Order: sequence, then structure tokens, then C-alpha cells
Amino acid sequence: MTYEGYGPGGAAILIECTTDNANRTVADLRNIFSKNGGNLGTAGSVAWMFDKRGQIHVDATRYDEDTTLEAALEAGAADLAREGDQYVITTGVSDHHAVQEGLKARRIAWESAEIAMIPKSTVKVEGSDASRLMRLMEALEEHDDVSRVSSNFDVDFEALAEV
Repeated sequence: MTYEGYGPGGAAILIECTTDNANRTVADLRNIFSKNGGNLGTAGSVAWMFDKRGQIHVDATRYDEDTTLEAALEAGAADLAREGDQYVITTGVSDHHAVQEGLKARRIAWESAEIAMIPKSTVKVEGSDASRLMRLMEALEEHDDVSRVSSNFDVDFEALAEV
């Protein structure tokens, strides 16, 4: 089951759950949102802000960017971006496995590969809203029925440490 809501600062949040008791889970999630400055929304309230895409993470310290980009694009990837010491390769859902196989054929190993909900845009959250949002995200991720949490926030973690 997927639940949707808003966190402090207007951050959109998608929560994927596996549960044997949907009534208990929704009550727990509503309580977590309420205690942490958010609101559990209705179906469709934030899902439209996300695209379902494949993501493959490759160690950028082991592989050349041009070689990795060429292999990924030839296999059907949509994009490659460098994030720190990783390349994040974005794929369509239907192309995800083919891109993994294309990388494997070129002897490029990946660290992780998953289908994820990628935000179409981000919302900058600062100050006390950022602190409350981090507490909300942590509480959601710690819930036993929650399998994945996706959000569209952008937080400056260095500034957050000063709050």
C-alpha cells in the first residue's frame, strides 16, 4: 500500500508499506505525521509530483565517466549524473533490466539498482521546519510496516547541524 502526505515546509512524502492490518498502519502513520508537523493526505495528493524510474548506482572512483555514460546510453538509460563518489544512472522502468545487463556486458559493476519514486522538483526546507522534517522522516522509516519513504525536499545538512 502507498500512503501520501505533506511534511513541515511543504515537503511531499510517499510512504510504501507492507502490512497485514491497513487500519492500524494508517492510524500509526496519521499519528506520526501529526506529532511531527505533517499531514497524511489522500490518494493522489502528492503522487503526481513523482515519476517512477529506475536508478542504478555505480562507484565513480572505479570507472571513467565517459565509458560509463556510453555504456549506459547504449543500453537505453535516460541520464547519468555524478553525485559525490557515485554515478547515478536513471532509466525507464521497462529499460531498467536491459541497462543493468548492458553495464554488465561492458564489465561495469553497480553497487545498487532499484525502481524508485523520483521527485519532479524539490522544495527547499530550512530552519526548524527542516529539523521537524528530519524527525518525521526518521519516525516513518523506523515504522515496522514501512518499506520505503520518498520525498521531494532539499535540506542544507550543514545549516541543519547549526540549528
